[in-house]
Amino acid sequence: MTKKIKEADMYLYYMDYGQAQDKNKKSNTERKKAKERQKRIKQNKKMKKDDFDLNTETVIQMTNKNKIKKEEEQRKRLTQEERRRKKRYRKIKFFLKIILLLGIIIGGVAFAMISPIFSVKDIQVVGNEQISKETIISLSGLKTEENIFRFGISKVISSLKENAYVEKVKIHRKIPNTVQIEIEERKHNYSIDFLGKYAYINTQGYILEIAENSKQKVILQGIETPEEQVVEGNRLNNEDLEKLEDVIKIINATKEYELDNKVTSIDMSDKNQYSIYLEEEGKKVYLGDSSNLSNKMLYVDAIIEKEKGKAGEIFANGDLNNKFRVYFRESLNV
Repeated sequence: MTKKIKEADMYLYYMDYGQAQDKNKKSNTERKKAKERQKRIKQNKKMKKDDFDLNTETVIQMTNKNKIKKEEEQRKRLTQEERRRKKRYRKIKFFLKIILLLGIIIGGVAFAMISPIFSVKDIQVVGNEQISKETIISLSGLKTEENIFRFGISKVISSLKENAYVEKVKIHRKIPNTVQIEIEERKHNYSIDFLGKYAYINTQGYILEIAENSKQKVILQGIETPEEQVVEGNRLNNEDLEKLEDVIKIINATKEYELDNKVTSIDMSDKNQYSIYLEEEGKKVYLGDSSNLSNKMLYVDAIIEKEKGKAGEIFANGDLNNKFRVYFRESLNV
């Protein structure tokens, strides 16, 4: 009996112990779960805090960016306005300078136009040989005591060029009261026997002067320019201008042998049969056309030396390249 009681007590003891153990296990499990729950709560809180901090920083950054952007826009507006103000200021300053400059110029011009300081006292002429100083001043229309700024230079030049001898003109105002007229004249090189008078021309064919007396220039005979066109200031017609080029070649060829000063006249009526006359030698030279002039003059010079003192004709109007020989024929009318 006693043994059974003991066994029963032991059973109860173990039952209580087992229950206690189960209870302890259960409480341990609950504690672990509670700890895990607290840990998760802490982690969630931390995550929320981190999220909050991140969002807050983002908001702050965006706010700062907006603030900086607004400040930059404000600075730009201020800079643009400042630039506009400076630009307006520069424009106003520029216009004021222009107005001041114009005022000075207008005042200076007005003073120069009325002041007796700028009245012409002296008219100088330089470069003239054929035309007299008095003629040039008269043609210019300039007068002493006239204001030096009142005459037009182009008008004066145009007036002076009405004279055929005047090729180029320069007008110089020498402040305060002197005007200088610089003339470049055409040179008369030849003369034309024209209705008992002499029309003087230059190498460009300009008719410079018609005079009663000869100026010992080479006389050109046989021109085709109509008489009514032989007027001072005009040029020979185109056909005569072409022949004039050949005449210049002939004169240049005579210069090679120092015969140019002996040439009295040139007949240019036929471009294929030019002839020159040397009055001092009493000889007429037939040249033919203007080809091979240097060789022709070589023979002419030799014949002149050989036939010194004899009047006659020299024929150099053949083709020297085709066995033609220049020859002399003495005149029978002595």
